[in-house]
Amino acid sequence: MIKKTIFSAAILFATSSAFGHSALMSCFDNGDNTITCEGGFSDGSSASGVNFKVVQDGKTILQTKIDENSEITFDKPTGDFNAVLDGGEGHEVIVKSKDIN
Repeated sequence: MIKKTIFSAAILFATSSAFGHSALMSCFDNGDNTITCEGGFSDGSSASGVNFKVVQDGKTILQTKIDENSEITFDKPTGDFNAVLDGGEGHEVIVKSKDIN
């Protein structure tokens, strides 16, 4: 019984720490036909090196990684698009172009 309780507690701890942070991203229009997006995680960790892409009409038009400052600046596409921070399973953030000011 004690082994079962310890095992259950270990599973709960491992599960809670696996979901202990969420990916975050905000994007803004620089006013010069470029967009800058800043990424990170709710626990304060950096998004440096995390996969980033811009998707338009279902096609990836830019695929890169977030830089050492947890930022990415790219040319603003014409029309609607989505900026996507892909921090792995359960950590994807999508910002729609209509929500970028």
